[in-house]
Amino acid sequence: MDDDSKLLQIFFPYAFERQRVATATNMRFVHYSSAESAVKMITQREVWMRNALCMNDFREIDYGVRCLGYALVHTGQRLEGILNGMFPGLGEELVARFRAQQSTLENAYLTCLSEHRPTEDILGRLSMWRAYGGVTGVALVLNATPFLTESHALRAYASPVGYFTEAEFHAKFVNVVNRIDAEQAFLRGIGREAVRERLLNVFLYAVTCMKHPGFCEEVEWRVIHLPVKDPSRHVRKSIETIRGVPQPVYKSPLCNIPGATPAERLDGIEIPQLVECVIIGPTQYPMVIRDAFVSKLEEAGGY
Repeated sequence: MDDDSKLLQIFFPYAFERQRVATATNMRFVHYSSAESAVKMITQREVWMRNALCMNDFREIDYGVRCLGYALVHTGQRLEGILNGMFPGLGEELVARFRAQQSTLENAYLTCLSEHRPTEDILGRLSMWRAYGGVTGVALVLNATPFLTESHALRAYASPVGYFTEAEFHAKFVNVVNRIDAEQAFLRGIGREAVRERLLNVFLYAVTCMKHPGFCEEVEWRVIHLPVKDPSRHVRKSIETIRGVPQPVYKSPLCNIPGATPAERLDGIEIPQLVECVIIGPTQYPMVIRDAFVSKLEEAGGY
């Protein structure tokens, strides 16, 4: 096992296992959206990532903060002790850095996907039609491989959403602390700064990828970009008005990115490689929308 995989298993065991299963089962993702937004994505060859504060339910971030706070109250002291044993003062430094980076939470940009089941190829998922897309909803069924590739080209990373109670989240947090404790020798070898930055990412992703168990049917994944903390030269910022609200968005190109190493390049995100099919949702205009998508996909090539 290479060091990157080992670090993922230590700091992100839940995400690591979900990614392993997704890869092994050739899972597909799906993006439920309005027909208008989906046509723009195909025509402009780009995906928009919106601020987490503009999600359907802004309280999601608050829920993640609450779960993390619960875990730190019960296990934070133990984590600080382990960290201080490896690198004196790191426990207190980590807490101070996280508090100083609260603005990062307010500058998290994401786009949302769901796991797509083979039984949903024709009709999609009723609960998702009700929640997304309005009266002209469509579902873009996507090849999941690019999202599961270990690439840093876009500085945007796919992570499964956890649907946990505070107690369940705490159990997952304890698992991470146990792994850190068991791998102290290895972690000393990668250095103080590397350990600190990975734990900061644990906190940030825990907050942005946590939802109440009542939403578990969505089986959501989030592609997250943190431009303040980890900018990408391939992702550009733009001010757009969405449903009457002017707001910054970050636009990720849907074109393959060359690179000298696997970590620097990203393949499989051209429209013909990425979009497997489009499901037209409940609407008054199904055939008109179908014809529009047939034309747009033909223009994109490869269909």
